[in-house]
Amino acid sequence: MTQLRIAIVGCGSFAQSFIRLFQLHPYVDDIVLSDLDADKLADNADRWDVSTTIRSLDDICTDSSIDAVALFTQNWMHAPQAVQALNAGKHVYSAVPTGIDVDEIRALVDTVQRTGLVYMLGETSYYYPGVIYCRRRFRAGDFGRVIYGEAEYIHDFDHGLYDVYRWRGGDAWRSVAGAPPMHYPTHSTSEILSVSGAHMTHVSCQGFVDDHEDGLFEAGVNRWDNSFSNQTGLFRLSDGGSCRINEFRRVGHPGAVRFSLYGTQASYEQHVAGASWLTRDRQATEDLTDALACTGVPVAATEADGMGRVTASDGTHEGMSAQHAVHRLPLSYADLKSGHAGSHAFLVDDFIRCVADNRLPPNHAWAAARYTIPGLIAHESSCSEGQLLQIPDLGDAPSDPVEFEARP
Repeated sequence: MTQLRIAIVGCGSFAQSFIRLFQLHPYVDDIVLSDLDADKLADNADRWDVSTTIRSLDDICTDSSIDAVALFTQNWMHAPQAVQALNAGKHVYSAVPTGIDVDEIRALVDTVQRTGLVYMLGETSYYYPGVIYCRRRFRAGDFGRVIYGEAEYIHDFDHGLYDVYRWRGGDAWRSVAGAPPMHYPTHSTSEILSVSGAHMTHVSCQGFVDDHEDGLFEAGVNRWDNSFSNQTGLFRLSDGGSCRINEFRRVGHPGAVRFSLYGTQASYEQHVAGASWLTRDRQATEDLTDALACTGVPVAATEADGMGRVTASDGTHEGMSAQHAVHRLPLSYADLKSGHAGSHAFLVDDFIRCVADNRLPPNHAWAAARYTIPGLIAHESSCSEGQLLQIPDLGDAPSDPVEFEARP
């Protein structure tokens, strides 16, 4: 059996949801923790019973015993650190976003192409129940052609973002807290693009000028001189359709990551209260709320292998939906929580299996570029009064990604 040694770089709050998943994967022999904060590193080594710690990514890159790195560092570091690790011969799992500059994302894609190593973006929305459901229906031809899609990531600063940026930015947190919302678009863009397979070609974007008393979104306060706390982009798609993306950080709303998709034959609508499958026949509307709910997925004993052997005993696995292929997860994951609508376990399992098999993963570098670059160009558009701008495209992946998500 494959036995990998994985270095987890960054031991902050988000990494806490993933360390155990990496640690208990049957293809992982050992994990190493790394963080520049010595106290945090020592505390996490003790908490997770990890015997080896390494202070820096530089040191990890010179350690030939490490096969792959998982980056949970500050989001503006992701692309350069991924390139550094790939050039050192390490496979890379990266938290979102891919990068914050078109040139650094282009360098990342070129490095993946040249090295032939596995790079996977840890985009949770790809594994959301509604997105999985729509991919299956789209591939079956049930949507017809895509006419229009809309997706949004609504996250007000009062819902934990102050703490997040204090953790990420330290004493200089105000300089990074006012980042353009469209620099963090992948929760939204991936929902539409991973279903249709299209990419975004042009964008016109409008920004909402912030006037909050905390002053985070002010010229001279943040490193981008960004004054927009909310941005709305209208994108043209390569398949002839269009889509609208909202990235809101200052809004009176409980928060959501959601999308809807409208086709020539049928449509999918998601809202706060649930989701529906729609056709021209109003009487045929299908309520999908229960089918997509992450309250537990029944697993028949006859289908059980891996995780299924455990969940079949009580009929459910907490945190998953009926859309998730729970049966194919490692048995060692049986008692673990899987956050972000069940996505975490699948993110880690897909990455590890693709490293072991040397396969192109879901959310590979080319897809990650297509999820991220449109948002960067959208911000440029909003700074130019909504000017329609062309979006650079780095092309298709050299092969088809491995597909693990099919249900039995």
